[in-house]
Parts: sequence; C-alpha cells; structure tokens
Amino acid sequence: MSPALPSPASDPLVTVLGEALVDLVPGDGPGEYRARPGGSPFNVAIGLARLGHRTALMARLADNAFGRLLREHAAAERIDLSAAPRATEPTTLAIVSLDAEARARYDFYMQGTADWQWTEAETALVPRDTAVLHLGSLASWTAPGDERVHAMAAALHRRGDVVTSYDPNVRPLLLGRPEYARGLVERCVSAAHIVKASREDLDWLYPGDGIERVSARWLGLGALLVVVTDGPRGAHVFRPGAEPVHRAGRPVRVVDTIGAGDAFTAGLLGGLVRRGLQHPESLRGCGPARLAAVVDEAILVSALTCERIGADPPYAASRVDVDVDATLDTGADADCVQPLTPADLRFEKPAGVPAASSQPF
Repeated sequence: MSPALPSPASDPLVTVLGEALVDLVPGDGPGEYRARPGGSPFNVAIGLARLGHRTALMARLADNAFGRLLREHAAAERIDLSAAPRATEPTTLAIVSLDAEARARYDFYMQGTADWQWTEAETALVPRDTAVLHLGSLASWTAPGDERVHAMAAALHRRGDVVTSYDPNVRPLLLGRPEYARGLVERCVSAAHIVKASREDLDWLYPGDGIERVSARWLGLGALLVVVTDGPRGAHVFRPGAEPVHRAGRPVRVVDTIGAGDAFTAGLLGGLVRRGLQHPESLRGCGPARLAAVVDEAILVSALTCERIGADPPYAASRVDVDVDATLDTGADADCVQPLTPADLRFEKPAGVPAASSQPF
C-alpha cells in the first residue's frame, strides 16, 4: 500500500481539546524513567492524525522544554496547532507505574500547571470548520478552566452542526468522591452527542448501577450514542430507543494498556468520520450495522496499541477515504466503506514522520 498522506483540506476537521502532559514511563532499570508525550486528549489527537484524519489540537502548551517536546511531537504528526496557546505555566507531569497485568496507574503533578488555566479568549479559538469536537479527561473537570471548556462545548452542541464527543477518563485519586464527580461528568454528558467511557469509569461513578442503567441515564441527558469499553470483552453500544449492541474484543498480546482507551476513541471517531457521520442528524439516523463496523475498528486500533510500549497507536497504510455522500443520510444501514483490517494498519512511520519524542529522565 502507498504511504499515509496528509488529509486534504476539504476533509472534515476533528478538533480535540484538553490536556497535553508528559508521562514519565518506567525505563530499563530501577528508578529510570523516560519522558513521553501524553495526556488522553493529546493521545486521541495523535491517533486520529495517524489514521489519516485532519486533526487540530487545542491544548495549552508550556513554553519550556517539556512544552516544546509536546509541540514538536504533535507538529511532526501533522496536527494543526494554530489553536494551541503558548502557556506561561509549567507542563503537567504524570508518573506511570504498571501492575502485574500491565495496567497503567498515574500519579499526577498538576498544581498550577498549564492545562487548567483556559481563558474565554483561548476557548474561542476553536477552528471554524470543526466538524467533530472531542473533549474530556482532566481538563473537562479541573478548575479553573473547566467552566470555560464546558461553556464552549455546550455552545457548539446547541448550535447543532458539530458532533460533540466526551470521554470522562475518570481518575478517582483526583476526583475524590463519586457523588461529587458525577455532577462534573454529567454536566459534560449533557453537552455531548457521543460519550465513551470504560466499565471501570462507570463502576466507580455509579457503584452497583451497572452499565445498562448508567447508559440509560446518560442517554436521558441527551447523548445520542454511549459506548462502554470493557477491556478484553470488547465494547457495548447504547442508543435511545434501540437494543444495545455488543462487539467482542480481539485476542491480543498485551505489553501495556497505556493509551488503549484513547486509541479506541480515535478509532471510534475516525470510523464515524470515514462514513460521513460527522453531523448530529446522520449520527442519530445511523443503523446498528454501521455502528457495529465503527466499533469493531475502534477495538482493532485499541488492541494493536496494547501490543506496543506506551501510547503508540498505528498508522493507516493508505489515504483515508471519506464517504461524504453519507453525511446527511439518515436511512440506509449498509456500510459502504471498506472496514479497516490489521493489514490496513502499520507501525512503520510514513516518510517524513520522525520517531516518537522521548527523553531519558
């Protein structure tokens, strides 16, 4: 296949808003770490760009060594940074540790750092041609900037011509009590057409309720699509007035799960855009067969990422084709787009794209 190429300017633009931080990932020896670009929204933007989608990142990037590491890495992936302010505050740091099952745990150093200081003027920089806005994770519920982030997303949601996507990416150690966190999360759910969360997120936020009841609650708040990831068991899809759809997981040789959920989100949003489903009405009318194909792609992208060290999602092996004729098609359920297969994805970087930024620490 031909190398992945930059997306044409006419392709739908996916804008991702949220934190871009530095993960300090365990190195080869005791006490050794490597500094890697990270943060859930940053990882989602990288995943979308590698899948061939036109992507913009709205992140407050510090004007220091770590901030330059983040900016250079995103620019090398051909991500539009025109709406990413240069911040005077320092970069947020996350210390990563892995348990016996290679699941990642994060300890954050985030007091007074750049990612939470959004101003109204900065959130107003959202690109005018944004077709899909994705936000979530720490920046969606961390003061003082969370109020301005939510106000911007809610305004786009009310406008009705942009699909808004949300992933709470729950961090219990930072959120404190579930009853407090639920209000912050549901505020963003009410401004989202798509909500993606993990079973672990829901179990902590709503202990004992189960994913079906929580998903019904979120649909009642206005979401059109709730997708719950379930680790090796795959994912569950919920929509208003429709039967749930379950998609099985893929066998995978897990190296670690860093960035797996973000890779899933990139695959999910990319799969919708490839099928022209970047308008609320087309999303509302999409049938179960096409949604199943989209979720299968998200599971594939996530599974492949689990076989790599760190958040290192795959590249599309050829240019992404977008089904623009389906944008306002609310009736047909036939999937006219060729689904992604493992053969369509690779980890060899296209010509001109440097290796992932990493610094010893």
